[in-house]
Amino acid sequence: MATPAKQPIPDGMHTLTSHIVCEGASDAIAFYKKAFNAEELARLPGPNGKIMHAAIRIGDSVLMLMDDFPEWGSLGPKALKGSPVTLHLYMNDVDAAMKQAVAAGATVTMPVADMFWGDRYGQVVDPFGHRWSIATHKFDYSPEEIQQNMAKMGEMTGCGDAAAAAAAKQ
Repeated sequence: MATPAKQPIPDGMHTLTSHIVCEGASDAIAFYKKAFNAEELARLPGPNGKIMHAAIRIGDSVLMLMDDFPEWGSLGPKALKGSPVTLHLYMNDVDAAMKQAVAAGATVTMPVADMFWGDRYGQVVDPFGHRWSIATHKFDYSPEEIQQNMAKMGEMTGCGDAAAAAAAKQ
């Protein structure tokens, strides 16, 4: 017989937890272990060897995942030809974390660089089609400083407020 829950949010969980669909969830778990030092917490096998539900921990956060089940309308990014979602990781050393992810099989889509908002930041796509941004926070900027930094970046690249202002004058 089931015991009533002691609390509405289980220990170790956050209010918001990502839950992704992977075409090959078992392989995805192995990849996340290599790429992000994930720890497997749970695995519920389903029909045909597919995973109905799994949970891994990366750092202090849990990521839930499952295999794709097209017959139930559960599709991964490969079937959808991409994903509008990016999973974000803060790591102690973004450069080392990116190298580890690439060594495990991720593809760099945005090389690591220092960003105007204060993070050293880059992006990869994993072999299952999921986008990951990886960052190390380096500087605490005020909202005004972030806006100024973004405007300076726009002046250097030909976009942003300075470029818009010049175009408006024409």
